[in-house]
Amino acid sequence: MSEARKKRTFKKFSFRGLDLAGLLHLNIDETMDLLCARARRKHRRGASHAEVRYLKKLRKAKAATKEVDGVLEKPETVRTHMRNMTIIPEMVGSVCGVYSGKHYVTVEVKPGMIGMYLGEFSITYKPVSHGRPGIGATNSSRFIPLK
Repeated sequence: MSEARKKRTFKKFSFRGLDLAGLLHLNIDETMDLLCARARRKHRRGASHAEVRYLKKLRKAKAATKEVDGVLEKPETVRTHMRNMTIIPEMVGSVCGVYSGKHYVTVEVKPGMIGMYLGEFSITYKPVSHGRPGIGATNSSRFIPLK
């Protein structure tokens, strides 16, 4: 047991060969060249006024975060209905409230989410949990005497 314990090494994030700092230094057009064709096409057709306004709100929430013991707290949640918005590197570290059709699901944007849609992290249905069958579920359950 005198062996020195091996230090854990964590996987370093990279997206198409660039780390997060490299992605943040790219302008929006260079960033879009790294994403899939659907995201590039959407960007080429122009960002909507709502998307620009939402990014501005995310920047404002990030800038308003407080530092406690040398560590930044999580920013305030910014709600949105735009499930079809592509996550870009600028959004990493933000907290988004994505509407699921009934309520807002809190999504903390992480580097691995770049290029995906906000809606992918907010499920719109309640998964079915199949339990025991009730009365009327099968033909044989009809003939149970009720007394």
